[in-house]
Amino acid sequence: MLAFLLIALGILSRFLVHFNNFTPILAIALFAGFYLSKRNALIVPLAMMVISDAFVGFHAMVAFTWGSILLIALIGNKYKDDKSFKTVGLSGLGGAVLFYLITNFGVWLFYNTYPKSPAGLVQCYVAAIPYFRGTLLSTVIYTAVLFGGYEYLAARLKQTCFAHLV
Repeated sequence: MLAFLLIALGILSRFLVHFNNFTPILAIALFAGFYLSKRNALIVPLAMMVISDAFVGFHAMVAFTWGSILLIALIGNKYKDDKSFKTVGLSGLGGAVLFYLITNFGVWLFYNTYPKSPAGLVQCYVAAIPYFRGTLLSTVIYTAVLFGGYEYLAARLKQTCFAHLV
């Protein structure tokens, strides 16, 4: 059930108007990694992207975009036994940086916007900084909302379920 809710949230978010890369996609992938089995942690972000890209359009960067999102889910899965603020926070920040580095390398590689040189790659990364701000900020905010909200609801449910035993 949780996997389907995450997929639906991810798909819906891709159709909403958002500012420069301010979406919950990376946070959902990370959350799936932390809370679902490895198999489902990979299925959730892949399903979100395949289904939504079928409507918004596929592009030359699919391998870089989807690949980086899957890596973020794997990061979450690797650290799933430590849901501390530090681990989740660093995983979210690291995932956002990873997404920025991988996807912008793909932009540099596949498009003729920048020279195919180290200087061109640096130009590409510098030009992408405004988008990275949105990615970083949204990942931090949505990670806090998803993880905090889930843990709060789980604690409330546990408290409610066991209240009659006290």
